[in-house]
Amino acid sequence: MEIVNHNASLNEDEGYSKIERWNSETTEKLAYHYKEILKLIGEDVDREGLLQTPVRVAKAMQFLTHGYNIDPHVLVKSAKFHEEYKQMVLVKDIELYSMCEHHMIPFYGKAHVAYIPNGYITGLSKVARVVDAYARRLQVQERLTVQIRDCLQETLNPLGVAVVIEAAHMCMQMRGIQKQNSVTTTSAFTGAFLTHNETREEFIHLIGVKLH
Repeated sequence: MEIVNHNASLNEDEGYSKIERWNSETTEKLAYHYKEILKLIGEDVDREGLLQTPVRVAKAMQFLTHGYNIDPHVLVKSAKFHEEYKQMVLVKDIELYSMCEHHMIPFYGKAHVAYIPNGYITGLSKVARVVDAYARRLQVQERLTVQIRDCLQETLNPLGVAVVIEAAHMCMQMRGIQKQNSVTTTSAFTGAFLTHNETREEFIHLIGVKLH
């Protein structure tokens, strides 16, 4: 059974309407545990401001981790087209939001993803969707970088893939070392981006250039 939330006041014949769905059983179980957590940290779960908080957090957590329900390989293959283009395709500044698996605190930043087609391309939005599908899970930045790279390499078999992620980790900003301005950069390459310095340098140059 699903809990459905219509985030628009449109009728069916009025156009676009966004619908969010949550599994009711999962929501109920998560809400129960979040209510217990609130009690354990010393909160009054019966005060007005917290009455619906367990349910809200249960729904939010399902959204923040909905990548578990998405197969990124299927995403790419759903918009895979034969094309003879053999120059670099770069989608940069892809916003990403994820949850560190060590403390379940967010990290956020940008991904820059490039590939060199070898007979096939994919829809540009699918590159961003691959990033989101892997990011919306409990993650570490290093694994996220490699998963994005491997997905494109395995589905498109391009001449090379390059991924760079720049992210700020709130587990470093809010707790522990508390370094608010720190940024972590990770990279992963295959094919021509590994074997040809000029190709890799072109990619690095392009992600640092503002063309618009």
